[in-house]
Amino acid sequence: MMAKPPNDLPRYRVLTGPDDEAFCRRVSEALDLGYVLHGSPAVAVSGGQAIVAQAVVWPEPATKEHVVGFVSPAASGIVGRG
Repeated sequence: MMAKPPNDLPRYRVLTGPDDEAFCRRVSEALDLGYVLHGSPAVAVSGGQAIVAQAVVWPEPATKEHVVGFVSPAASGIVGRG
């Protein structure tokens, strides 16, 4: 995954528009680029038409996870204590 969004796009975007196929395609295109949905869509009615908004964010780069594992008694210095 790229560290930054392509085409100099911002990491956070709010897509808005009439609730139609064009809006759905814009959200789908953002997802295809690698954005992820942020929260639920919002819907408002203006002049009898539904207007929708959906926030998308560019995911943070993955970080190395700390692995929690078993440490043997010998390695921990516990051996022989009793």
